[in-house]
Amino acid sequence: MLKNIFKRTSVIIISSLLAISSLLFYAFNDDDATFEISKNLDIFYTLFRELNIYYVDETDPGDLIKTGIDKMLESLDPYTIYIPESQMENYKFMTTGQYGGIGALIRKSGKYIVVSEPYEDFPAHSAGLKAGDVIIEIDEKSTENKSTSDISKALKGQPNSEIKLKIKRPGTEKVLEKTLTRQEIKIKSVPYSGMLTDDIGYIKLSQFTHKAGNKVKEAFLELKEKHNASKIILDLRDNPGGLLIEAVHICNIFMDKGQEVVSTKGKISQWDKTYYAMHSAVDTEIPVVVLVNRGSASASEIVSGAFQDSDRGVIIGERTFGKGLVQTTRKLSYNTKLKITTAKYYIPSGRCIQALDYTHRNEDGSIAKIPDSLITKFKTKNGRKVFDGGGILPDIAIESEFLSNISTSLFVKNIIFDYATEYSLEHDSILQPNEFLLSDKEYADFREFLSDKEFDYETKSEEQLEKLIEISKKEKYFKISEKELEELKTKLVHDKDKDLNTFKEEIINLLTGEIASRYYFQRGRIESFLETDKNTAKAVEILNNMDLYNSILSGTDTISGDTENK
Repeated sequence: MLKNIFKRTSVIIISSLLAISSLLFYAFNDDDATFEISKNLDIFYTLFRELNIYYVDETDPGDLIKTGIDKMLESLDPYTIYIPESQMENYKFMTTGQYGGIGALIRKSGKYIVVSEPYEDFPAHSAGLKAGDVIIEIDEKSTENKSTSDISKALKGQPNSEIKLKIKRPGTEKVLEKTLTRQEIKIKSVPYSGMLTDDIGYIKLSQFTHKAGNKVKEAFLELKEKHNASKIILDLRDNPGGLLIEAVHICNIFMDKGQEVVSTKGKISQWDKTYYAMHSAVDTEIPVVVLVNRGSASASEIVSGAFQDSDRGVIIGERTFGKGLVQTTRKLSYNTKLKITTAKYYIPSGRCIQALDYTHRNEDGSIAKIPDSLITKFKTKNGRKVFDGGGILPDIAIESEFLSNISTSLFVKNIIFDYATEYSLEHDSILQPNEFLLSDKEYADFREFLSDKEFDYETKSEEQLEKLIEISKKEKYFKISEKELEELKTKLVHDKDKDLNTFKEEIINLLTGEIASRYYFQRGRIESFLETDKNTAKAVEILNNMDLYNSILSGTDTISGDTENK
C-alpha cells in the first residue's frame, strides 16, 4: 500500500514538474513556435498523469519517460540520443577511450564468460590471464548464466580497487585464483604501426579519441626518422570516428598551416565554423595512401575527404559510411546528458559527408548505391570530379570480400577461437606474426579437431531453394516439378569436407590471425592480417609506382577513372 502511494506521489511530482516547465515556456515566450511547444508539453503531461493513475497494471514512471525520450529522438536521426546517469561511464569511454578495469576483451561461451583477449601490459595480462580462460567467479559470486554486459560491469570499477577472480583454464583441472588491481585503461588509438617494405610505413588508427592526433604524429615520426619511411599508408578501416578536432590534428601532420580541413553548418549560427590546419605540417610532400571501407565513419570521413579534396593522398577501398552529422552534448538535470545533432560536416570541395537519402542504406547502416538524381558534382583542388550523396567514394574502389558460410560458422561458434586456445597450450612460442602461417599438417590437425564439433550452416542457395519449394507447394506447382527441385537440391547441398578444401586459404588466415594474437596480442592480429590483405597490397603497388600515384591525383590516370557513382 505504502509502495503504491509512494509511486503515485512520484508520478504527481513528475507530472507537476512537466506542467510547470510547460507554463514557464509559455509565460516567457508568446510566439507561435513556443506555443506549440507548451501546448504539446501540456498534452504530454495530462497523458502521462492519466496513464500512471488509471492503467490496469503497475507502471514505472522512469521507464515510461525513458522509452518516450528514446522513441522521440529515434524519429530524428540515429545519433541524437539521451544518456542517463547509468551510462555515463560508457559515454566517457567512447570519447576518451578510458575506463577503470582490468584491461581485457570478454565474450560469451556457453553458460560462462571467457577472456577473449587481454590487453598487453594491463592488469589482466600482468596477472597471467590468457585468452580462453573461463571466468567462473568474481568476488566470490558465480558468473554462471550472466550476460556479457553484467560481467563487464562487474569487472569495471575505480582504479586501484581490487577484484578477485576464479578462473578455469582449458587443459588444467585446477581452479586458478587471481587478485587484480584495477587500473585506468586507455585503449590505444594507434594499436599498430610498422614498416611494410624498406620504404613504406603503415599506421593503423582505430578511433579518434583524445590525443589521437599526437599518437599518429609520434608513430609517423618514428617510422620516418628511425626506419627511413618515405611513403605512408594510413589505415582508417572500421574506424567509427570520434572527436572532430583530432581529425584536424591528423590532417595537419600532412597539410600545412592555414589549409581548410572541414566546416560545419547548423541551424544556429554558433555552429557554423571552418576548421583549418593550425600548425606547420610535419611533411607536406610524403606520398600517402588512405585505406577506408564502409565502416569508416565521421572523423574518418573528414580525414579521407580532406585528403581527397586537397589531392594530398590516394584513397583506396570502399565508399565510407556516410555519417556527416556533428553531435554536441548538452547537460541535463540529475547528471544526465543529451547528445544532439547540431550541424553537418562539409569537406573542402563543399560537399557534405552526410547521406542525403536515409532510405538507401546497407544492413549495417552504411551507404548503399545512391540514385544518380541525388548526387551533385564537385571538384578537388586539381579539378578532379568528386560527388556528394553520402560518404567518400575512393579513388580506387576495392570491394570487401565476405567470409564464406563455413568460415562464418566456424568463427561465430567460437571454433576458430577454441582451436587457437588449444594450439597455444601446446606451443610455447611461434614465429613473428608476419612470418607465421599455419602449415598443411597443422590444418589437418584442425580438421581432426572439428570431428566432434557442431558447426552446421546453410548457404544462400539452399536458403532460397527452400523458399522456392515452400512457394511451389502453396501454389500447387510442387508435384509437377518435384523431381527437378530435388535434383537441384542435391546439387546445391553443401559438403563440409569439400568446403574445408575450397575455403582452406580463408580458414587458415582466420586461424593464423587468432593464434598470432595469443602470443603478440592486438599487434599480432593486425600484422598477420596485413600479410594477406588485398587493400594493403594495392596500396603498396600504388606507392611503388609514383607515376601512377601522381596521375591519380592529377586526374589523368586510366585505372581509377572518374569517381562516379559506380
